[in-house]
Amino acid sequence: MSRFWSDIVHELTPYTPGEQVRMPNLIKLNTNENPYGPSPKAVAAMQAAVGDSLRLYSDPANTAVKDAVAKRFGLTREQVFVGNSSDEVLAHTFHALLKHEKPLLCPDISYSFYPTYCSLYGIEAVQVPLNASFEIDVADYAQPCGAIIIANPNAPTGIALPLSQIEALLAAHPDQVVVVDEAYVDFGADSAIALLERHDNLLVVQTLSKSRSLAGLRVGFAVGHPDLIAGLERVKNSFNCYPLGQVAQAGAVAAIEDAAHMAQTSQAIIATRAWLTARMVELGFEVLPSRANFIFARHPAHDGAAIAAALRERAILVRHFKLARIDQFLRISIGTDAECGALVEALKVIVL
Repeated sequence: MSRFWSDIVHELTPYTPGEQVRMPNLIKLNTNENPYGPSPKAVAAMQAAVGDSLRLYSDPANTAVKDAVAKRFGLTREQVFVGNSSDEVLAHTFHALLKHEKPLLCPDISYSFYPTYCSLYGIEAVQVPLNASFEIDVADYAQPCGAIIIANPNAPTGIALPLSQIEALLAAHPDQVVVVDEAYVDFGADSAIALLERHDNLLVVQTLSKSRSLAGLRVGFAVGHPDLIAGLERVKNSFNCYPLGQVAQAGAVAAIEDAAHMAQTSQAIIATRAWLTARMVELGFEVLPSRANFIFARHPAHDGAAIAAALRERAILVRHFKLARIDQFLRISIGTDAECGALVEALKVIVL
């Protein structure tokens, strides 16, 4: 605590990211990083962007990135917003679109940055409980609100809603913005981008960190009606006109254009996820049906925190959340086949 802090700083509880640990022979399955490298075309584009031109400011409008996203999804440039990671895109979204007289609705178990943004921007929120199966039930959102945000697939559960349910949510709240955070959509879920043409209240947020293996580059984007995008641009340009440097823009464009690489690595992760899920079930775990690059699992006979600690002793990191309802679950990122095989062998010793 400091006497120099603004009042709001005293009230904030910052988001806690997964550990970034330096440990010999570490198997890191705690932060949902992609086990495969980014597109070689993206790496080459970034290498080519390093030169004398770095003395100049980058394009503040991120035009090339917007055009790549627009082409990828059959949209116009005016329907695309780009930021320094999807976290920054979400931060601007909370500031620009989600603060109203009526409360924001969001799931009680979801991306834990959402409550942080609400505290930062003074947004009243109502957390809507997941059902007994840890699913979002859109019928529970039939209540007065100023806006809605959900992650689909949800995090940390990995469970995805079908597009029919998302569309029902949009139709039930035509005068409220509905944000669908799709950080993990490329691992087996359907993107709500397909619904944009019919719903001007929809904003979809995606990231290049997961399926495009660029967590270290920090690029995210949102797509929606031009009026929503204009609101985000007004906030961005009142905060930081140059969120993406030249190197990041070059890498982002190439990664978005290399759809084949993304499809290949995503399919590999999906296959490993299916294999790991089956092995975990054989070991007695309950595993929720995931459409993300992680699984969410608990064992009826072993404490979740104890399993995480035992794995850590074996240089295997997984994520454990000390939160009500999910404190027995472990979120396990999908690594390579070899990494997931080593995890299973360790779990055999721990739980059998």
